[in-house]
Amino acid sequence: MITTDFLPGSPCWTDLSSPDVEASAAFYRELFGWQAVEGGPDSAGYRYLLLDGAAVAGLGPFMGESERPAWTVYFADPDVDDTVLTVEHLGGTLVVEPFDVLHRGRMAEFTDPQGGYAGLWQAKAFRGMEAADRPGALCWVELWTPDGDGARDFYAELFKWSYTDFSLPGEAGTYTIVAPAGLGQDRAHGGIMPVDPAQLAATGGAADWHPVFAVENCDAAVERVRSAGGRVYMGPESTPGVGRLALCADVFGAGFVLLAPSPM
Repeated sequence: MITTDFLPGSPCWTDLSSPDVEASAAFYRELFGWQAVEGGPDSAGYRYLLLDGAAVAGLGPFMGESERPAWTVYFADPDVDDTVLTVEHLGGTLVVEPFDVLHRGRMAEFTDPQGGYAGLWQAKAFRGMEAADRPGALCWVELWTPDGDGARDFYAELFKWSYTDFSLPGEAGTYTIVAPAGLGQDRAHGGIMPVDPAQLAATGGAADWHPVFAVENCDAAVERVRSAGGRVYMGPESTPGVGRLALCADVFGAGFVLLAPSPM
């Protein structure tokens, strides 16, 4: 499960880059009931997305011409400046150098050796998500990558994650369950799944970190995606021991997964 104690290397935030913040806010308001709140006069248009008053995600305008609509997952880190050196040493690429986000924290963004885009967050006044692992909030993060072994090696060195492997049906390879360093499956927060690069068309074959949001009823949530102008690429379909899920995209094509988890 994803929790809000934010151990090093665990997901602590996710935000969306959009070409039209108002339209994106309207889409997710219809889907999850999120309310968009301005981040303040110095926030450059950034908004916090609230679920029952708790911050669960962020939303901001494009900051550069090369940006595409996409969700970014951020991982808690006690020393961003030191970690970016490790990223580069391991063959990753620093995309956004460490900088202070006012008094809230310090951040950086990078790609792993397979091109998977992610962020680092060193908390100060703002720790991250105020709610998780409940309907309408982040419950899992997943990396689709053209090189499962390479991704495992990179993140094992970067975050010291604990891994539990499961063989996928046929010759699909191995799905890796990810947990913070030294912890077991009861604290798992994500997965690494090898995929054919042809399945990564939105990123040009590069790896892709995407958020998984919990919902009470996946079929009903899928209908809300469609009615709000989004797309459904897969599902809803049931996976034993996991739940009922669907692969979707919002009105601008930013991808995410909906999951109604199986009862524990």
